[in-house]
Amino acid sequence: MSRSAKPTDRQDSPRTYPRNNWVRGAGEVAINETGGAFARAGFTDPGLVLRWADIAGPAVARVARPLKWQDGESGATLTLKCESGAAVLLQHQTRELVQRLNAYLGANRVARLKLVPGRLESPAEPPNHPSPLPPAESDPPTLPDALDRLARLRARVKTLKTSRF
Repeated sequence: MSRSAKPTDRQDSPRTYPRNNWVRGAGEVAINETGGAFARAGFTDPGLVLRWADIAGPAVARVARPLKWQDGESGATLTLKCESGAAVLLQHQTRELVQRLNAYLGANRVARLKLVPGRLESPAEPPNHPSPLPPAESDPPTLPDALDRLARLRARVKTLKTSRF
C-alpha cells in the first residue's frame, strides 16, 4: 500500500479518495467530509440543505430548516424543524413550499412535509473585520483644512528625504 493511500486514523469519516498530494478546493473537501452527516439524515444530495434559503425563500428559511429526508413509494417526506410559533403558519404554506421543492428537485420528488416544532440555532454572527475603521470624527474636515494637512505632510516627507542624504 502506498503512503498516500493509507486509511486515516479517524474511523468516523474515512476519506474516499487517495490524496496523491493534489490540491483540492475547500468546498469539495468540505462536501466530501460532511457527506456522512448528510447521508445519515437521508440527504443524498446536500444541495437542498445548502441552498435552502434560495429554494424556500428568505422568510421560510428564517423560521424552518431541513432536518430529515425519507424516501417513500409515493414520494419523499421532508421533515422540517421550525420555530414553535411558525409551525402553524408554515402549515398553511405547505402546498406552495412543496411546489417550490419539486421545481428544484424534479417533478413529484416531495410528497409531503412534516413539521417538527423546536428551537432553531441561529447562525453565529461573523467576527468583526480584522482592521475596523477608525472611529469617525464628530465633524468631517473641511476642504481647506484637508489641503493644509496634506501640505504639512508633504513638507514633512520632503524634509525627511533631504535630511537622509
